[in-house]
Amino acid sequence: MRKIRITAGGISVTAELNDSPTADAVWDALPLEAKGSTWGDEIYFSIPVRLPQAKDAKEVVELGDLGYWPPGNAFCIFYGPTPASVGDEIRPASPVNVFGRIVDDPTVFRKLRGSVSVRVERLAQ
Repeated sequence: MRKIRITAGGISVTAELNDSPTADAVWDALPLEAKGSTWGDEIYFSIPVRLPQAKDAKEVVELGDLGYWPPGNAFCIFYGPTPASVGDEIRPASPVNVFGRIVDDPTVFRKLRGSVSVRVERLAQ
């Protein structure tokens, strides 16, 4: 299992990547540093990965999912509802390729708002 560390606004979590072409492309692009933005309980930021929407792209994701948003070439961290959510669901702006999930408590990111520095790096196997 490929593990990564995501640090945003001084908060760090561990995540695991799944076995998908999107996860492979993100892994190959690491380490990443970017200026992220929040959209509800989501952090997103553009990355140097260009992929199409996967056949199994999700319109609704789970708490802690990591998604790639093809229209913005963006890495998305989901830790609660977004402005597009209905009820308790977690809904991206449009379908995302889910490529991993946070293994720690993803809700720790809820204290972040606005623009935030993000670093994503590989953890030793």
